[in-house]
Amino acid sequence: MDPYEVMMGLIVIFTPVICWAFTRQQKSFVVPLRHFGKEFMEKRYYLHTLGYVVIIQWKAITDRLNEPIKHRTGHWTDWVFSIEGELTLHIQNLFSNDMLTEILNFHYLFIYLFLIYVTTVYFAYAGDRDMTDKVTMNYLFIYALAVPYYLFFNVEVTSSWIGGMDALLYQDGTYSTFYALHDPLDNAVPSLHIAIPTGMLMLNYLHVKHTGITLKEWRHYKYHLFVLFNTILFGFSILYLGIHWFIDIPLGVLIGMIGALFIHHLQPRIRNDYGSAFKGLTTEKIRKHILVEGIIALILLSIIFGSVQYQDERFEELPTHRIAEGDTKFEILQPISSDEMITTSITNFDGQRAIQISIMEVESAENAMAEGKIDWDVIKDTSEVIVIEPGESYQVDTTTPDAYYFVMFHAAMQSNSTKVIDIHISNDYHVDVMNQAVLLSLLSVWMTAFVVFRIYRLKQEGRPWVDPTPSHAWKNILIDEEA
Repeated sequence: MDPYEVMMGLIVIFTPVICWAFTRQQKSFVVPLRHFGKEFMEKRYYLHTLGYVVIIQWKAITDRLNEPIKHRTGHWTDWVFSIEGELTLHIQNLFSNDMLTEILNFHYLFIYLFLIYVTTVYFAYAGDRDMTDKVTMNYLFIYALAVPYYLFFNVEVTSSWIGGMDALLYQDGTYSTFYALHDPLDNAVPSLHIAIPTGMLMLNYLHVKHTGITLKEWRHYKYHLFVLFNTILFGFSILYLGIHWFIDIPLGVLIGMIGALFIHHLQPRIRNDYGSAFKGLTTEKIRKHILVEGIIALILLSIIFGSVQYQDERFEELPTHRIAEGDTKFEILQPISSDEMITTSITNFDGQRAIQISIMEVESAENAMAEGKIDWDVIKDTSEVIVIEPGESYQVDTTTPDAYYFVMFHAAMQSNSTKVIDIHISNDYHVDVMNQAVLLSLLSVWMTAFVVFRIYRLKQEGRPWVDPTPSHAWKNILIDEEA
């Protein structure tokens, strides 16, 4: 089946199943289907639909910047590898199983997307307006938080760097084309497969903590456990499939927590639960927010610009991929317009071993991945192969518009050798996207600054960090509590 057909089938079949299964004991809260249209308009759930449209476009813009900017920002994979080594390779080898790979491939893509969608529908169906708001914003704002990390602190996926590790997610016949067209598999940190469900779990915790009950007392507790189970499975999948590093799990959790705190404290204002959205924002308060949050934002931007300068100076001497003898790996070239060009430079850093490369359209590589691995013999029979000798470089221009390409590279197996070959691949798209990348990152920088300042203000006022009450209502609520 086509991946889109699979996704639509999941939505049609399992959405009502999930909603029914987790609301059987909440019948008094459930919104009858005949009233759902009215609920949709009264609760302004059409804005939630708009939010999903926004995030799709936001992701598309970010993806278009992700590859061109690497020519300036390089990557930090060598740092991560120096800490972790080949731990993820041991995970892959220990659990390697064709059936497990199929299951986790399916779970990584389809269940992840389905979970994001169905959680919004579930809370709306269960009559919980606040949680419907929060889990919808969760997807939008956590992705926004991740943007500067993707663009300025790139870490290559484990299968690109660890010799002998397979990109199991991609080596799956026709699905390899779908993945290549929608997920370039070129950025490991942070993992949204960890950050977004962690944000959901954190929002659940913040909600019940503020209302004064425990998670077990909450009517959505079983659904909370459902999300938790899938989050744990995502954690294993991203390691096993050759995508993420161990360090990405705590970093993904951190991003999820920051996003959840931002949403938890912002949602009451958006819903006008304490008056108009801008009530209490005096000139003095606005100036203070601009000053404090501006300083925090400038510090974060300084870190970004410092990292760009550092990487720009060392990028040409830094390997971008590492390949063990007998391995075949790849880089993806994203589409360009008819008046653009990509200049790909490939350098073999090894002083003794040659490598072979082939540049081919993504669709034409399906047969080479039909057996759950990359078959170099099939590639040799269907496309041109170039040999790059030890210490040599090769450069090629790609001008075909609107096409995704694989740059396949292979190291021939030699007897009694486990040598890993360092390769540098640089793709110059001949465009300067730095200003766009910085502009796209400003929301993330401000969100982080907002959360830091918000927690500080709550602490200074002696209020709990889970209190989402806008500051203009703090005094009134305090008086009410004392009374």
